[in-house]
Amino acid sequence: MSQRVFLLFLFVAGCCFAQEGATKNNYSFDANTFYGSIYLHNPDISHLITAHPAGLILGYSRKTYGREDWQQGYNYPDLGASFIYQDMVNPTLGKNYSLYAHFNFYFFKRNLQFRIGQGIAYTTNPYDRNTNFRNNAYGSRFLSSSFMMFNYHKENIYKNLGFKTGISIIHYSNANVKAPNTSTNTIAFNAGLVYTLEQAETEYIRKEKVKITEPIKYNLVFRGGANESDNIGHGQYPFFIFSGYADKRLGRKSAVQAGADVFFSNFLKELIEFQSIAFPENNIAAGTDYKRVGLFVGHELFINKLSIITQLGYYVYYPFDFEGRVYNRLGLKRYFGDRVFGVISLKSHGAAAEAVEFGIGVRL
Repeated sequence: MSQRVFLLFLFVAGCCFAQEGATKNNYSFDANTFYGSIYLHNPDISHLITAHPAGLILGYSRKTYGREDWQQGYNYPDLGASFIYQDMVNPTLGKNYSLYAHFNFYFFKRNLQFRIGQGIAYTTNPYDRNTNFRNNAYGSRFLSSSFMMFNYHKENIYKNLGFKTGISIIHYSNANVKAPNTSTNTIAFNAGLVYTLEQAETEYIRKEKVKITEPIKYNLVFRGGANESDNIGHGQYPFFIFSGYADKRLGRKSAVQAGADVFFSNFLKELIEFQSIAFPENNIAAGTDYKRVGLFVGHELFINKLSIITQLGYYVYYPFDFEGRVYNRLGLKRYFGDRVFGVISLKSHGAAAEAVEFGIGVRL
C-alpha cells in the first residue's frame, strides 16, 4: 500500500513542480490552525466520532504570471505543497500526518482562494485485529488523502504579512487496497497567516486567446492494481481493466468522453466463492462470472500537461451484484507528448471506494 500511495504523490508532485522551474518566481508561505468535526458519511463510523479534531495546515506556494499559455485561462493559479497535522482526538483513530501537492485558484479579484491538494498520509493507529479492532476507518498505516480549502485570502496587509480564513475539508482513505476502509472526512474552520516573499516582477502577462479545435480522438487505456473486498482478512487480489473511449475537445480547457470498460476484478472471484459457501440462502453459484462490462460518459479538464477526469458509468454486463450497477471514476492524467499518457484514478460506487487504478494509455 505504501508504495502505491507514494507513487500517487510523486505523480501529482511531479506534475506541479516540473513547470516554471527555470525562472524566478514569487513565493508565499501560510500557516493555519483548524478545528472541526468528522462528517458521519457512514453509520459504521459513528462510534469513532467522539470529539472535534484539530490540527495545523502549512503551505508553500509558487505564483504564476502567464509565462505559459494555460495559466491565464485559470486566472494565474499557484502551484505548491502542503503539510497537515491532524489530531483526531480519539485514541482509536490516533493522529494523521500528511503531505500534498496542491493548486491554488483565485476568484473575486483574487480575494477568494480555492486550494485543492492530493497526497499521502501516515496514521499512527490503524486497524489491528488484536490491539485496535474498533478502527474500521483506516485499514492500513499509509493512506491516500485529499483536501480542499475555501478561504478569504488577503496578502500584504502589513508589509509582506497577510491573513486567510475559511473552511477546509480533509479526506483519508486507502481506497479498499486493504480492509477495513470506511474512511473519514473532516469539515473544519481554519484561520491563519500568509507571508509573501517577492523575488521577481508581479505583472501578469496577458495574451490573445487562441481557439483550440480537434477532431474526435480515440483512447485506449490499460489499468491495474490490487484491492480487497470489505471482508477483513480475505486478502488482496490483482485487478485489470481495459478501456476504450472517444473524446471531443470543446475548447482549451475541456473535452467530453464516451466509451466502455471491461473489468477483471479477482477479489470478486474470491468473494463469490465465499458467499456461495457462507450464505447458501442467497443462491449464489460458486461459478458465477466475476467479470463486468460498463458503458460510461465523462469529462476531461485540461491544466497544461495535467488533466482531471470525471466519469459516470453503468454496468451492462453484471452477473454478480456488488455495490450496484452505477459506478464513478475520478482521476488524474499526465500527458507525455501528444499521445501517450499515464493515469491514476479512484473508482467507486457513490461514496464506497472500490480501487485505486494505475494505468497507461494512448490518444489516437
